[in-house]
Amino acid sequence: MKVKGKVFKYGNDVDTDVIIPARYLNTTSESELASHCMEDIDASFVKNVSKGDIIVAGDNFGCGSSREHAPIAIKASGVQLVIANSFARIFYRNSINIGLAIWECPQAVEEIAAGDRVEADLATGTIHDLTTGKTFKAQPFPPFIQNIIEAGGLINSIKNK
Repeated sequence: MKVKGKVFKYGNDVDTDVIIPARYLNTTSESELASHCMEDIDASFVKNVSKGDIIVAGDNFGCGSSREHAPIAIKASGVQLVIANSFARIFYRNSINIGLAIWECPQAVEEIAAGDRVEADLATGTIHDLTTGKTFKAQPFPPFIQNIIEAGGLINSIKNK
């Protein structure tokens, strides 16, 4: 599976309260969560994000609370891949569970700029910055996790079996 989109770039320690502020946790509506995604760190995000776009960030992305709302908000906003130097462990697992692809690739984080157009092949771990022509390699998911991502999450993956 390939994803292709524009990059939104953020720094280190982007926590779940920034991804989806706690004041919006009174809903489970994915579209409502998406409408407030990243608003405290990037007010223009929801106006400019499109299906297939990619978030690139520094260290410890998704730190903070263990709420699933954060990766749900990101995925529902249209983002199909998050590339970071590292992820908080619970955010990492929640992302897989809801079918949001996430990769650690420090070289890509260092060299990809906000606004670049990027294509990523989720099966091979290849990241191609279409703006600069540079290519990076992330560790692809093992097949069982690729199946979860492609099914749209763990529950859908189980239902499909």
